[in-house]
Order: sequence, then C-alpha cells, then structure tokens
Amino acid sequence: MCTHTPRCPAASSSDREAAQVVAAHPEQGWSLLCNAVVLFEDTGELLPDGRVIAPHRPVAALA
Repeated sequence: MCTHTPRCPAASSSDREAAQVVAAHPEQGWSLLCNAVVLFEDTGELLPDGRVIAPHRPVAALA
C-alpha cells in the first residue's frame, strides 16, 4: 500500500506501528495504517495476514 518516500515499515517488522495512518476512525477506536495494519486504541493490532497482536500498553499506564 505504501507509495510515499521513505517507505513505511512492513507489517511484519517490529516497528510496524510507525507507518502512516491512511484512515482514522477514533470514534470507533481504530486506524488503518499504510502497511495494512489495523491499529486499535488499546494498542492491539490486526495484521494483514489475520494474526492478532494483543494490546501492549506500557506498564506505567496501568498503574
């Protein structure tokens, strides 16, 4: 999906969340990133291959 320079990180890379937002739906709690990752407000992710990444908020945010 990425057509800009520099290219966004791939969905399989560890820095995939650094990709640019192409569609934001804050009222629904999710955004679509340029690399086809759906990023949820709770920091969970849905990858293009269907894998789910559990929410991973910093521990300090839970205190």
